[in-house]
Amino acid sequence: MARPVTALDAVLDHLAEQEKTHLKELQDLVRIPSVSADPSYAKDVRKAAEWLARRLRRAGLENVGLVETAGHPAVVADWLHAGDAPTVLVYGHYDVQPAQKSDGWRFDPFEARIEDGRILGRGTTDDKGQSLCHVYAAEAWIKNGGPPVNLKMVFEGEEESGSVNFPEVLDKTGDRLRADLLVVSDSMMRGEGRPAITYSLRGLTYLQVDVQGPRGDLHSGTWGGVVWNPIEALCHMLASCKDPKTGKVRVKGFYDDVVRPSKTERATIKEHGEADEDLRRGAGVDALFGESGWSAQERIGVRPTFEVNGIWGGYTGAGSKTVIPATAHAKVSCRLVADQKPEVIAAAVERHLLAMAPEGVRAAVRTLNDGDAVRADPGHPLVKAVGKALGDAFGQPAVPLPEGGSIPAVADMQQRLGAIPVLAGFGNRDENMHAPEESFRVDSFVRGRIACARMLAEVAATGR
Repeated sequence: MARPVTALDAVLDHLAEQEKTHLKELQDLVRIPSVSADPSYAKDVRKAAEWLARRLRRAGLENVGLVETAGHPAVVADWLHAGDAPTVLVYGHYDVQPAQKSDGWRFDPFEARIEDGRILGRGTTDDKGQSLCHVYAAEAWIKNGGPPVNLKMVFEGEEESGSVNFPEVLDKTGDRLRADLLVVSDSMMRGEGRPAITYSLRGLTYLQVDVQGPRGDLHSGTWGGVVWNPIEALCHMLASCKDPKTGKVRVKGFYDDVVRPSKTERATIKEHGEADEDLRRGAGVDALFGESGWSAQERIGVRPTFEVNGIWGGYTGAGSKTVIPATAHAKVSCRLVADQKPEVIAAAVERHLLAMAPEGVRAAVRTLNDGDAVRADPGHPLVKAVGKALGDAFGQPAVPLPEGGSIPAVADMQQRLGAIPVLAGFGNRDENMHAPEESFRVDSFVRGRIACARMLAEVAATGR
């Protein structure tokens, strides 16, 4: 006897029928250069927000609108006709990192070319492609009787520039975004076609260090060996923050609040995480470096870091100009784990750097942005329901693993909306998030839509 056709079957059939259309629409969205960090792209960021709002309305979502902020708007929508079924909040972002062909791209980063089974372009995997998977899954359900859960969506326009104004979105929406489960697809799988449930994200504090030396640039022949060179002083200050042999951060109090992973957690990471050698090859380096006593995957997921992200000062143009520069600057970030607080770590790093500034220069440290770490229980029924959906869509079990990235808005929503956060990403490490030649596998996009559709059915089956 034939198996009866279910609502989920009809949903999956709809997704299969619309596959080519959905891929073309992803190309259309990627072609909008919605770079949130650069004010010159403000019109493009709004254009992407409006594109997304129109697409949500076409999908059948209700109460679609832009939430204006002091920066770029967020896009919100909902579908609330499932009675006392669980409420799922989907979060994504439509803004992207800066990109220019001269950075090392073979093609224009906003061309959205399809080649060798991938769509290439800035924002393909981070996060336009992953976000649209949820939109298309919602549409498929709405066109086939409606989702089995209450569904809410919020797409941010400033994730790539620190989510500075996302608290304003939460202030303006109030309880409108309150939910039982928060699902975010802005992360990576544990390998091609091998899904992961990301139950933790690291927090972040991002700082700028400024060192002032003489009143103005000085002739290095006349003044060399007489005054502190601000660039040299800054390099000494930064180098003092990390042990070059053990990789441990030397800032006093840096590790005081770190929650150590359990034996079970470490065993899972060892069994299912990426091997050190694979990560070494993926980074394109001759050797890995980091905190001794931990595997590379553990350093990424469950240990904090101190990194210098940029440094500048003096003359860097063509030819030579022999000066001692008046100033030097650096940008520094610390990735944090539970229960480290960004403001505590920022203060500790500031104290250390100022104490290491030599006499003869003046130093200042300021926080540019920050965010708390996120952690959920991987054994919670709602989290396990998402994992089952991923496993069914990709044909392999979804393994719980920590992630090294930071999404400040997720921490805000966990704290203010009471939702259980889970990251169910469809990206891969070799798809170059934030780097030249960013791409998204077409197969991951196709299966990601299926996974998002299955998630709603699995979550509904758990009850409230």
